[in-house]
Amino acid sequence: MKTTRMNITLPNEVAAELKKSPNRSAFIATSLIEKFERDKKTRLERVLAKAYTDANKEDKEMAQDWDSTVGDGIA
Repeated sequence: MKTTRMNITLPNEVAAELKKSPNRSAFIATSLIEKFERDKKTRLERVLAKAYTDANKEDKEMAQDWDSTVGDGIA
């Protein structure tokens, strides 16, 4: 895997905890990958929830349309 060197600024408390890690770069990389995956999953869950809500609304509207045609006396 190709790598890029970066300089970052961290709060003192975070830096102190990070210094305890034997491989800081790997720890940061793994942590960021996990965070990115969680964020992506959250975004996808929101999109999916909206799609279900929209589909449910369409289903209810369609059911109302059918209910009104059933009662119009045409057999």
